Amino acid sequence: MSNLIVTIARQYGSGGREIGEAVARLLGCTCYDQQLITMSAERGELNEGALSHVDEVAAGSLLYTLAMGSGHGVRFSAHHHLPINDKLFYLQSDIIRELAEEKDCVFVGRCADYVLRDHPCTLPVFVYAAHECRIARIMERHDLPRNKAEDMMNKIDHRRATYYNFYTGQKWGKYDNYSLAVNSSLLGIEDTAKMIADFALSMKYKLEKTKK
Repeated sequence: MSNLIVTIARQYGSGGREIGEAVARLLGCTCYDQQLITMSAERGELNEGALSHVDEVAAGSLLYTLAMGSGHGVRFSAHHHLPINDKLFYLQSDIIRELAEEKDCVFVGRCADYVLRDHPCTLPVFVYAAHECRIARIMERHDLPRNKAEDMMNKIDHRRATYYNFYTGQKWGKYDNYSLAVNSSLLGIEDTAKMIADFALSMKYKLEKTKK
């Protein structure tokens, strides 16, 4: 049976990263988020600080367009010829695929749902939350006034959507790109994570039963 994979796409301020970590704890596996930058830097022999700066930022490069034509999401092996944004995307994608083959995992962001779209036991999740709940979380986390927190929220959501749309050719947050969409402001971090973990285990059980 294939390893159980949960991917978490998330609105900024929804608690998606914390939910991903909690899901991983409940499933007894590893949650990969910022670690993917370190792993990509090591594999590509690139500066980790430079990669962090372009994490989840689309390159918008002419070279990318020429290399890919209209086929988004196609792997391109000549990483050394690409802009650093594209290098990071392809390095992370390769690492995500390899980890998914090795063990159960939770991945936060980085188009993991699309990268693993052919993996037979993947639960792609989109985490969102009420507008005011997101702003309140950002205000508390970054000690910001409301207007600056809302501005940060909108900018980061726009950046994530642009990144996802660019590298996958799909629309970020569109319901039929995900198997489960959850409003974290209804249940909170831990209960939302428990619901996702239970859903993932039920999905895996059903897949295993179908194959018998």
